Amino acid sequence: MTGDYISIRNLHKHYGTFHALTGIDLDIARGEVVCVIGPSGSGKSTLIRCINRLEPFSKDSAIHVDGVPVLPGANLAKVRAEVGMVFQSFNLFPHLTVRENVMLAPRRVRRTSRGDAAVQADRLLARVGLQDHADKYPSGLSGGQQQRVAIARALAMEPQVLLFDEPTSALDPEMVGEVLDVMRDLARTGVTMIVVTHEMGFARQVADRVIFMDGGAVVESGKPEDIFNAPTEARTRNFLHAVLDH
Repeated sequence: MTGDYISIRNLHKHYGTFHALTGIDLDIARGEVVCVIGPSGSGKSTLIRCINRLEPFSKDSAIHVDGVPVLPGANLAKVRAEVGMVFQSFNLFPHLTVRENVMLAPRRVRRTSRGDAAVQADRLLARVGLQDHADKYPSGLSGGQQQRVAIARALAMEPQVLLFDEPTSALDPEMVGEVLDVMRDLARTGVTMIVVTHEMGFARQVADRVIFMDGGAVVESGKPEDIFNAPTEARTRNFLHAVLDH
């Protein structure tokens, strides 16, 4: 890991009168794997959605990705070309085959030829263990398989950063492992990853750093062994006690 790749300063986000993010300062190093944990409604998903400006944020807040400010206009297209996102609900196009879903962004954004995009899609589908399903439609796949297609689709733009917004929370329990295995493999490649997750075992095993959020703020941040074994904040201890004892 070398240097800060993502810089967040004084990040505020309001939904009407609700103050969802309350002045977050955060730096993510290039190649770092960060897991964000915390109770529902704590601002975790809002935080990562601000990084590629899927959620607009306050004018006095600042986010930079590789030195580029995340602002509307030409800069935003540049940032989004580097930042891939995997959503909780897959968001695959049902009328396109698995291969076509993976090909779409390179074809439209990078103007990749159809032949080259197809070769790349097949390579990425093989990487997530779905090469035999390329000609199927999303409705013919399990939830875990659809989420692995969504990961391949995000990788097709060759992003420098991957954002995961609770990627396993919509899956049946028996399908969670297959998605986490793909994410573990990605974490070993050196790509920068920010993962909002309820999977504490994954966070403990894979993250370089764990961030605990509550009430729209970063309460505690540290190495997994410190956060899980010896958290310094009572709010962190209470949360972990609740989730790890059930």
